[in-house]
Amino acid sequence: MNTTTLDQVLANIGNEVGLSPWRTVTQAMIDTFADATDDHQFIHCDPQRAAAETPFGGTIAHGFLTLSLLSAMAFETVPQLEGAEMGINQGFDTVRFVAPVKTGARVRTRFVLAKVKARPSGWIEIAHDVTIEIEDSLKPALTARWLTLAFIPTKSD
Repeated sequence: MNTTTLDQVLANIGNEVGLSPWRTVTQAMIDTFADATDDHQFIHCDPQRAAAETPFGGTIAHGFLTLSLLSAMAFETVPQLEGAEMGINQGFDTVRFVAPVKTGARVRTRFVLAKVKARPSGWIEIAHDVTIEIEDSLKPALTARWLTLAFIPTKSD
């Protein structure tokens, strides 16, 4: 696992800090997500009906499935902060679903470090501007400002 120091993170504000590997969005992933979220809309789960009744030519991934891939893609791509005992999602300032992800498409994420704030408590606020790209598509699947927190314990005297 790649690691980075807080000083290195601060020096990289405004820069791309990671580009994830491509990952294929399969119908099995979509069906599992549908079961987990109880969202079985036909555009996601019925390939024949989606092919016949939508402009997509088949099923598409849930927007929130695509969004949920950020955690895994960040973990495999963005260097971890040295000394951090944990990281948690804080939320999103913005999320825009730009283009649908068709079943079988490959996606990857670009991570641009937008903002970092170190709190005296040991919590580090980190904002990334993320773009999930769809292979061979001019439009991305989504763009977002993703907020996370990392915790580095403070040293007591």
